[in-house]
Amino acid sequence: MEFCPKCGTRLTSTRTKNGKKAVLQLVCPKCSYKRRGAPKPAVIPKTIERPSQESIAVIGKEEQKLRTLPTVKTECPKCGNNLAYAWQVQTRGSDESSTQFFRCTKCNYTFREYS
Repeated sequence: MEFCPKCGTRLTSTRTKNGKKAVLQLVCPKCSYKRRGAPKPAVIPKTIERPSQESIAVIGKEEQKLRTLPTVKTECPKCGNNLAYAWQVQTRGSDESSTQFFRCTKCNYTFREYS
């Protein structure tokens, strides 16, 4: 973002044709100050790629061995046990409610409940 040296208004970029070439100019909408060329970005954005399995895992294998999750009374649809570990994950948009996951303490079956 650049500002006009005359009036301090933010400059907007426009393209004009100069013969066969397109020229990029920064123009002040208030006082019509013009400057050729666009500034080079100070920071070059980086893309960080992660393995697909890393972003899919809700609870990793090491965490599954830990039994520190809170337990709730809910019926397991697989074995009928009435005790399960519970945790919540924001699987949809931030303006929507989170999804509650359960893991049976007896058969380790994992199921979910959408709020």
